[in-house]
Amino acid sequence: MSESGGFAATKARQKCGRAHYYPEATDAEWNDWKWQFRHRVTDIEQLMKLIPIPEGERGIRREVLRDFRMGIPPYYLALIDADDPDDPILRQAVPLAEEYAYRDVGDEDPLGEEHYSPVPGITHRYPDRVLMVISNSCAVYCRYCTRKRIMYEDAVPDLEIDRMVDYIARTPAVRDVVISGGDPLTCSTPKLESILAKLRAIRHLEIIRIGTRIPVSLPQRVDAELCEMLQKYHPLWVNVHFNHPRECTPEAARACDLLSRAGIPLNNQAVFLKGVNDSLEVMKGLVHGLMKMRVRPYYVYHCDPVRGSEHMRTTIAKGLEIMEGLRGHTSGLAIPQYVIDAPGGGGKVPINPNYLLEYDQKKQRALLRNYQGRVFEYYEQVPEEELLRRKLVAERLPAPTAGPIVITPSHGSNGDRGGMSGGAKVRTIGNGRATGATAEPESAAVAPGLVVGKSKWAHRGRARRDQT
Repeated sequence: MSESGGFAATKARQKCGRAHYYPEATDAEWNDWKWQFRHRVTDIEQLMKLIPIPEGERGIRREVLRDFRMGIPPYYLALIDADDPDDPILRQAVPLAEEYAYRDVGDEDPLGEEHYSPVPGITHRYPDRVLMVISNSCAVYCRYCTRKRIMYEDAVPDLEIDRMVDYIARTPAVRDVVISGGDPLTCSTPKLESILAKLRAIRHLEIIRIGTRIPVSLPQRVDAELCEMLQKYHPLWVNVHFNHPRECTPEAARACDLLSRAGIPLNNQAVFLKGVNDSLEVMKGLVHGLMKMRVRPYYVYHCDPVRGSEHMRTTIAKGLEIMEGLRGHTSGLAIPQYVIDAPGGGGKVPINPNYLLEYDQKKQRALLRNYQGRVFEYYEQVPEEELLRRKLVAERLPAPTAGPIVITPSHGSNGDRGGMSGGAKVRTIGNGRATGATAEPESAAVAPGLVVGKSKWAHRGRARRDQT
């Protein structure tokens, strides 16, 4: 099994893959998502036949399953290296002794979803959008899931779903709905279509989004029948949930490609997890793997303080370190927004490294730090004294300063590239030394006869004509 997403393994993985875990499975069985779902590993006895568990931990891990479910499809389990007790795929899906140790640490509902629930299954936390939980079932039960409290497999009754739809229909402010769970794609295609059809009949509802981990954990579920159905209900978006480069397999890429070809934009929502992706190397491998699959890295969440997941939570400082390591060292399109979902229903709060060092609104001045650590001064509007200096320079009159005048261009947006743009600034050099982090060297002083702001490219076309 080869690596994906440009991520190099630190050691060879030998005890993994379909041939190791399920050598008797036929191609027809392996590629049948219903077979995969039926053959999920759901108890410790099944798990011990496939993955070594220390004898002293078996009882503790059984106790974990008294509180929280386990379900691992053969496909996803085959990604685990059986020889590595710290395998990043294993840590996401297999109950560990730490989960028992922290069983009383954290909250059942850390985001206060049920506090903002006008009807069962609906969370209405933001003014114009709602979350709609239509399933309690997942292909794989993540050990850090913020909804561990609903880890059971009773189907959500149709009556409850109709009440959710009715709430959205009688709430004109709602223009966007996120269909979540559990995992909505564990529903049959006809059942999912019946829900989408009811939602699409609501005139004020503009956007439908589906949150799913199926392309990661059970990509066989994404087939032509599902995609043909989904594309009837545009505008439709799908948010997927990849956390590690090893999840970016050919099977996952195929599932994402089918969804993309159905006209569905794909965004990824990852979670920073200790021992899984809390390193720059792994996170860069993940975002690069996603980009190759035409999946946009959208959010990376700080792990919620949900009960039993304390061992998987990393620090904000570590998250910021990784985000800063991405900025400037990969495409901006590959950099997700780091957010903390505020406890108790406060909503998503963006967390960014400090690139704005100082901002004076009165002076309309900012100090900015770039990815290299260099500091730049930026003016929203050029002060009057600097406009005067520019006028003097343009008229080639002596400037009322102790040293020569330097033009420092601002490489802003909207076509501004220095010169006399609103972002450019004039700095003074005294005694041959720059007075500021962004001042140009002494050789940049304005020479007699120079037209300030004139592009060095201005006469390229003319020069070519002169040569012909």
